[in-house]
Amino acid sequence: MHTNNNITMAKPTKKKWDGFSLKPKRDMPEGLWMRCPACEHMLYKSAVEQNMNICPECSHHFRIGAEIRIKYLVDEGSFQEVLSDMTTDDPLAFKFRGTTYKERLKADEEKSGVKEAIRIGKAFIKGRGVILGVMEPNFLMGSMGSVVGEKFCAAVDKAMEENLPLIVVSCSGGARMHEGVVSLGQMAKTSAALAKYDDAGGLFISVLTDPTTGGVTASFAMLGDCIIAEPGAMIGFAGRRTIAETIKVELPEGFQTAEFMLEHGFIDMIVHRRDLRREIARLIDYCKK
Repeated sequence: MHTNNNITMAKPTKKKWDGFSLKPKRDMPEGLWMRCPACEHMLYKSAVEQNMNICPECSHHFRIGAEIRIKYLVDEGSFQEVLSDMTTDDPLAFKFRGTTYKERLKADEEKSGVKEAIRIGKAFIKGRGVILGVMEPNFLMGSMGSVVGEKFCAAVDKAMEENLPLIVVSCSGGARMHEGVVSLGQMAKTSAALAKYDDAGGLFISVLTDPTTGGVTASFAMLGDCIIAEPGAMIGFAGRRTIAETIKVELPEGFQTAEFMLEHGFIDMIVHRRDLRREIARLIDYCKK
């Protein structure tokens, strides 16, 4: 009997080349990275958050919501919010691109976790009692409607009643078009409230962040006894392109930035986000409030 000792071996299958690694790819979890719009570096999101939402490469100040702003600014656990349930009406039955104003309000409430574009209350900043207002950019881009105006005036009244400094952090796209002339009326209303507060000897510190524009700039944001801006913040009334096309003039480099505003005397100082608490406390002490 003849025995065949030849054994047929299967040829090894070549692995398909897949880039520079033959190891199976793992999906990269979403949300780990973010790009800085100023220096265009790719950044670990957690590193940016640990740095007070400031780019560690170029110090660009990212836009932040009201809750985080309050956390950075006040003594821990000291913010006592009022009028948090106040909501707006729909005086014009406004519709835009197939969406109603009421639908937009509901969507932004779910997104931001607040019912309106400003939060107000009493707080302490390095042990100094203040009445604080912080605008919420995630709610209709911090636009000023009837409720924002009403809550702002309530904060002014509270500051007068308790003889405390008023600190307002602006971050806004301006007056809210959905409420038409009702929104525009808040410009005069908030300005009149601040005039009463000034007559009573109050101290109003206005903090401008990116962006502060439109009707908010044209009213309470620029009426502070001291006006502070964060580095690089866009501050202005009309948009750059609108101005350029209207006056037919090429606008200068850096137009409407905080640095440009400081150079031309529209604001008093630029303060890095990490120094805001200290600087506001220093101003309160200096003004003996």
